Amino acid sequence: MQYRTLGRTGVPVSSLVLGAMNFGAIGRTTPDEATAIVGAALDAGITLIDTADRYSDGESEVIVGKAIAGRRDEIVLATKAGMPMGDRRDHRGASRRWLVTELDNSLRRLGVDHVDLYQIHRWDPATGDEETLSALTDLQRAGKIRYFGSSTFPAYRIVQAQWAARENHLGRYVTEQPSYSILQRGIETHVLPVTEQYGLGVLAWSPLASGWLSGAVRAGREIATHRSAVMPQRFDTTIPANRARLDAVERLAKVADEAGLTMIQLALGFVTAHRAVTSAILGPRTLEHLRAQLAAADTVLSADVLDAIDEIVPPGLDLAPDEKHDTPPALLDPSLRRR
Repeated sequence: MQYRTLGRTGVPVSSLVLGAMNFGAIGRTTPDEATAIVGAALDAGITLIDTADRYSDGESEVIVGKAIAGRRDEIVLATKAGMPMGDRRDHRGASRRWLVTELDNSLRRLGVDHVDLYQIHRWDPATGDEETLSALTDLQRAGKIRYFGSSTFPAYRIVQAQWAARENHLGRYVTEQPSYSILQRGIETHVLPVTEQYGLGVLAWSPLASGWLSGAVRAGREIATHRSAVMPQRFDTTIPANRARLDAVERLAKVADEAGLTMIQLALGFVTAHRAVTSAILGPRTLEHLRAQLAAADTVLSADVLDAIDEIVPPGLDLAPDEKHDTPPALLDPSLRRR
């Protein structure tokens, strides 16, 4: 396992992170299976576990809390808030009222008295940066969180939040959690240069591109992954973006074969090779998935391999632009760009 410092916090973390989104109803990973996965991950040297209140409506946090019982001190524990929790309009967002309430809910579900990293799951256009940062700073001073970060923020919002923290003498985001993979490289254009400028730690999610880079998706085979059953439109090869992804996967498979690597090693090695990235977040549903992903723990790609990847998917390119998660809201909602 490789280790890096999480931004400017001074906290060492593993280059692979255990993500717990699949624990519970979303991925159908049972508590017993999750406990085995957590134990194996910690034994392999993973030191950071990432979950969120939103994952299976809190079930993931409950499962993680039980799985880490007795090993809490070995873990940098991260969770997130801000996505809708139920149907109530005030049970979401990044207001002080909601964050104070929901952090207590997360601590209760996790069975801990603090989390090491508390992240705003998505930028909340309805709430000012000063409001959110002020609440997070107070929660930090109260000892309930050690650090706080953002997740899937557009580059300009990362900059704005850093400015607001400085202007108002508040704590600042010290991490960003963006989507990043060989097939989705758009954050290289704006987000990663900004995180480098401000010294943020970067925890990259979906490094296997929702399973496209797991080795299970190949031309001439039926696509039968768990994710393809949940989101079939993302794997429908009659859609041009998906055909482009499949073509890229076939070419990447040849690069991996020639380098003596699995597709998973190629994909994770690519993400962790970027100097702005601290760690890649794994999302195993089973112990077998985890073991296949842990095989990339010490993978270091050569310059020749990285150059070959650039030839297939150029730097800064998203092969599926409609799946970008940091798109400014005004590009998605016409009412936000019209008087």
